[in-house]
Amino acid sequence: MTLRERVTAAFAEHFGTPPDLLVRAPGRVNLIGEHTDYNDGFVLPMAIDRAVWIALRPRTDEIINLVSLDFEAPITFRLSDFERGPSSPAEYVKGVAWALRDAGIALHGLDGVMKGDVPIGAGLSSSAALELATARALVALAGVDWQPAQMARLSQRAENAWVGVNCGIMDQMISAAGESGHALLIDCRTLETEPVPLPSETAVLVLDTGTRRGLVDSAYNERRQQCEAAAAFFGVPALRDVTLELFAQRADDLDLLTRQRARHVVTENARVLEARAAMLAGDAQKLGMLMAASHRSLRDDYEVSSPALDTMVEITSAQPGVYGARMTGAGFGGCAVALVAADQVGEIVPVVEAAYHQQTQETPSIYVCRPAAGASVEMISAE
Repeated sequence: MTLRERVTAAFAEHFGTPPDLLVRAPGRVNLIGEHTDYNDGFVLPMAIDRAVWIALRPRTDEIINLVSLDFEAPITFRLSDFERGPSSPAEYVKGVAWALRDAGIALHGLDGVMKGDVPIGAGLSSSAALELATARALVALAGVDWQPAQMARLSQRAENAWVGVNCGIMDQMISAAGESGHALLIDCRTLETEPVPLPSETAVLVLDTGTRRGLVDSAYNERRQQCEAAAAFFGVPALRDVTLELFAQRADDLDLLTRQRARHVVTENARVLEARAAMLAGDAQKLGMLMAASHRSLRDDYEVSSPALDTMVEITSAQPGVYGARMTGAGFGGCAVALVAADQVGEIVPVVEAAYHQQTQETPSIYVCRPAAGASVEMISAE
């Protein structure tokens, strides 16, 4: 039974009637461009065929009544009067409602059933999927046109200002605006996007190390502060404005740690644009080399990798048919991503699983992910 079928059936069982609407919003994997988004830079993620689904119907009052098939506690609050609570999935839903309402969108209550298959804490943006599914539902009931960039910004505001995670715009933007069959080059300053195809006869593997990290941690905010300090040193609004040439001219005047952080961001932005060109040329070898260079930079200069991620990348990169691999997401645990020959997936996956388990005693999960469309809504017609 698909997630679509599960939430539809569960809604009918719980509320006694079929839902009126179904919404879905995908998670994402970032092919390249890590920790560049909050530096106004470039990223190249793709929405994946794992998502959060909500089956729903409108209410005549202001109550949000959302039953989750993944979490024990239902999410219930009144739109005219709700407060922050302890960190939980409910806070992401509340935060989106708060941000939409604050933007002047007239919200309506709803009954809903929710289920997702984006692994939580794996660096695949389960939180953004939840935010954009919530936004898609609330906007549909409000009768407002869906504007992906606007909804991404409002969902980001929910995570920044309500939940307290100082994330960039990438996760929300790809979940809102992803295009089926393509990765999406996103300019995180302008939110302009460009669909970019994967090289032919390749597949994307998401390699979940089985290790987890929390994003509301000092390390993430510390990296942002270091980047802001570096941008101030160069006299620019953000590190996106520092060219490779400018960095080379002045980097030696930075303290060592700030220099390392800035070097990652400046070189990573350049790698993203090179990756775009490689993908448009169908050059899987070049894209793989850029992914490998990205991992080294994240490991050595930005210092957000982990022993588990490094082990996964090393094992995967050594396999025949693998063009390149890197950690993906904020780091400190979670997932790696690899570009591989599509016809060798069946040989690569079991070898990587066995070798990783032997070296770490952790059991990995490996997914073949296809580029999916962004958040969507569909009406359920009455039988």
